[in-house]
Amino acid sequence: MTQGGAARRTVLGAAVLAAGTGLTGLGAGSAAAADDGYGFGDGRGHGDGGYRDLPHPTVIGHRGASGYRPEHTIGSYQLALDLGADVIEQDLVPTRDGHLVCRHENEIGGTTDVAEHPEFASRRTTKSVDGVAVTGWFTEDFTLAELKTLRAKERIPAVRQRNTLYDGQWAVPTFEEVLRWADREGKRRGRRVWLHVETKHPSYFRGLGLGLEEPLAKLLRRYGRDGRSAALFLQSFEPSSIQRLSRLVSAPRVVLLSAAGTRPWDFELAKDPRTVADLVKPEGLKWIAGFAQGIGPTMDLILPRDAAGKLGAPTTLVADAHARGLLLHPYTARNENSFLPAEYRKGTDPTAYGDALGAFRTYFEQGIDGIFTDNPDTGLLAAEAFRPGRRPVNR
Repeated sequence: MTQGGAARRTVLGAAVLAAGTGLTGLGAGSAAAADDGYGFGDGRGHGDGGYRDLPHPTVIGHRGASGYRPEHTIGSYQLALDLGADVIEQDLVPTRDGHLVCRHENEIGGTTDVAEHPEFASRRTTKSVDGVAVTGWFTEDFTLAELKTLRAKERIPAVRQRNTLYDGQWAVPTFEEVLRWADREGKRRGRRVWLHVETKHPSYFRGLGLGLEEPLAKLLRRYGRDGRSAALFLQSFEPSSIQRLSRLVSAPRVVLLSAAGTRPWDFELAKDPRTVADLVKPEGLKWIAGFAQGIGPTMDLILPRDAAGKLGAPTTLVADAHARGLLLHPYTARNENSFLPAEYRKGTDPTAYGDALGAFRTYFEQGIDGIFTDNPDTGLLAAEAFRPGRRPVNR
């Protein structure tokens, strides 16, 4: 942990210092900010406040700044914004009474203190979620009032031991609370706060009578985030959820793509034989472009890793997606050795920081339009060299 801790302090310190001197990734967009009024211009002259005016490549705070705070908490979102993230991600699941809350999964045993609440002990159960047996406690079995009695905690304490310092500091936020927070922060900062919102297990929840898309669209309309230039992306691993959302709101949409050999769960249910490998082919990308503005592939679909964990030759996905007008927001870049390609690891401690900046730069060299990261400050430092005035090698 010594090496990782030192690296973390170095990266954080550099980001904070640069923030005070206009040298972070946000500084690259500051001139255009005066033109579009939102602080997100990237110098390419679009100027309509839409997603193409975001800094490029865009740095997306994955579940907030989850490398430093327990994920999907207001504290994690706030730190991501303070570190300079261009966009901040939320994952949505429902409560029993239909409220949308921010959790990566509906199973909350690993991200809250629910196991310490004897009044909820009987609710521990096993369910099949998208064909996988999962044991624990599930948001759909709790009312919002009950869920609010719980406190969030670090999901992977063995890797992020320092994050456990913040266990119990925040409740599970509703998406409406996040929208209000984003509006407050936007007014305070004089620019819109961008969000990247995922519908989790939408077919599963629709089968329970807890469809996600309609209440989400209602909230987006209420808070003025439903238009083409809304400061928000919608995303899902199920294309049918994105198609449904496309009929409800006009906000930009992204189809998430997992490993090549997998199938989206809605494809499984519909007996659609296509896999992700089919969707990343030109014909599949053309189909996605009919209802979405982008894709969010796992980074392995762009830069495959070999059996030793080293990066191989890039695929043609970036060029193929761009040829069909789709942006790419791959996931997920992290600082720790355990998540890095083998050639960027340092030492043998899997929890220590490796050469994350080097890995980020390699990712950006592929010409991607943005990246999900648990460490937005690292992403911003690496992105600086690829912002206006520099052209990615594969574009």
